[in-house]
Amino acid sequence: MFQKILLAYDGSEHSQRAAAMAQDLALKYGSAIRIVYAFNPISRIIGNPALEERMQRETTQGNEIVEQAAAPLRAVGLDPHLEVLEGPPADAILRVAQVREVDLIIMGSRGLGSAIALFLGSVSNKVLQEAQCPVLITR
Repeated sequence: MFQKILLAYDGSEHSQRAAAMAQDLALKYGSAIRIVYAFNPISRIIGNPALEERMQRETTQGNEIVEQAAAPLRAVGLDPHLEVLEGPPADAILRVAQVREVDLIIMGSRGLGSAIALFLGSVSNKVLQEAQCPVLITR
């Protein structure tokens, strides 16, 4: 049913629950899992070497976060693909979902945000509205 699952992961409690759901579905359906973490764009105004240092710090942190999500998946025999990207998180998630032709996006809700997104975070809300595939949002 779901051959390719994209797990949007940021290390929050909500995304940890989403990871557990992704694991269950991947085991049930034999799905491939791609874990995506995106950090907000870094202003190029700060210039080098500050830009390079900040980019390195964000990338290192992102790698640690996706590894945190990957460890339990590997422990049950899954082999997740990991991606750490710079860019607005919702846009990055949507772009990866389209390019990688995923069948399902799984992510956590936030419960914070504007009046438009009363029950979902702004990232979850945008992904839900614009994704070309089903989106599963966990609380």
